[in-house]
Amino acid sequence: MFVAITPPATALAELEATVAPLHDVEPGLRWSSPQSWHITLAFLGEVDERIAARLATRLERAAGRHPGVDLLAAGGGAFPSVTRARVLWTGIRGDQQVLREIQQSVAAGARRAGAPSADEGRRFRPHITLARSKDPVNARPLVDALTEYSGSTWPADRIHLVRSHLGPRPRYESIGSWPLRAPGPPGVGCQT
Repeated sequence: MFVAITPPATALAELEATVAPLHDVEPGLRWSSPQSWHITLAFLGEVDERIAARLATRLERAAGRHPGVDLLAAGGGAFPSVTRARVLWTGIRGDQQVLREIQQSVAAGARRAGAPSADEGRRFRPHITLARSKDPVNARPLVDALTEYSGSTWPADRIHLVRSHLGPRPRYESIGSWPLRAPGPPGVGCQT
């Protein structure tokens, strides 16, 4: 399981139109489907059903503490590095402080529910994974092609608890969704 923000269909279609011409640039990459694109806030791994019930309560509280945020997909990069890439991604721009606070609150809620984040302690780098490779590839041409990309702004106003169904074509199932708090007047902060 993982907790994520999912871009709206219009933003996904815009990004898909940008990356579709790049699919043949590096044959070693497996491109993920636009329906699976998301921004991971916390990867939880295997979660027992009892913990999942507690997790829902904690995630609802976490979401309610933070205002929605306007985001956009922009640029490109690779993990662990551009010349030895296993993951090709597009970055996320917007209020990084608010996004980081949402991520930290989600991770804390998961921990309190008994589902510690498997990526706990790693630096949060908001992104959308576009493609993966079993073996490292040189993604320089792809990253260069995405450098100038900047999608339209969209409101991130919900978080989702997602179950992964692994296999040759992994698919994701949203098993819970909670709204972020409506933005308040400027200058009003939130507690994490």
